[in-house]
Amino acid sequence: MGNTAITKVQMEATKSVPADHAKYMSAGGSPPPECPMHQKQGDAKSASAVPPHPKMQAASECPVQHDNSDVNPLNMMPPANQQPAPDQPFPLPTDRQTSTIPKVTEDGTVQFWQYPSQQMFWNAMLRKGWRWKNEDVSQKDMGDIIRIHNANNEQAWQEVLKWEALHAKECGNPRLKSFGGKAKDFSPRARFRSWLGYELPFDRHDWIVDRCGKDVRYVIDYYDGGLVDKDYRFALLDVRPAMDSPSNVWDRMCVAYMRWKYELSEKFGGHDNGKVTAGSD
Repeated sequence: MGNTAITKVQMEATKSVPADHAKYMSAGGSPPPECPMHQKQGDAKSASAVPPHPKMQAASECPVQHDNSDVNPLNMMPPANQQPAPDQPFPLPTDRQTSTIPKVTEDGTVQFWQYPSQQMFWNAMLRKGWRWKNEDVSQKDMGDIIRIHNANNEQAWQEVLKWEALHAKECGNPRLKSFGGKAKDFSPRARFRSWLGYELPFDRHDWIVDRCGKDVRYVIDYYDGGLVDKDYRFALLDVRPAMDSPSNVWDRMCVAYMRWKYELSEKFGGHDNGKVTAGSD
């Protein structure tokens, strides 16, 4: 995720993690640059036991060394750091998991974004000002932090694909081009919900999806979902195309209409041609 705000939510979530999970997870700071969830301007996991996606043909590293800077323009972050930090209290794995999220490549080859290792995640947190304390995080906790982080990314991509299904005839293989975090830059939708009494999201990301040559921006708001489930998911995601183009506005209108129609059919459509449907009394 992208900043200290997400850390606080994760720390609260782990207070009620089911007993079959690791004891707790907690941390602070920002994920490293290789994952699609971090702060582009400054707020920024591989679980070695998780096998690569079966469709994977190549794992991709983010490019570095652009002009005279090491900063990667796709995520505005420096190169990955796999070296143990000074005074690090315990060793951390450097294995990385490849995501199921395809990325845009110059030569068109099939490559997938890679998640940071536990060591990379730790170093990124330190780089953003976090300092380790005994009560903060243990060696075992880091594995849970990585799994939660990765699960949120995968969940977000699946939600993006639901929207992209509206354009399946136009493009059957959308890819994630770039991404960035805007934790404190609340979306108009999030602000409006807060005016109605709902909580604000603890994080926000903007993803740029390549729809076969067309860039489409998605806004993702992350809300605290409480308990971490068996699949290491705890965030509630609000994923939708940004209302910055006629096509995106039309998609939003179509989906809003479909949801409204479905809710009405569920509420009033209990019978179909005289036959009692499931859920009616």
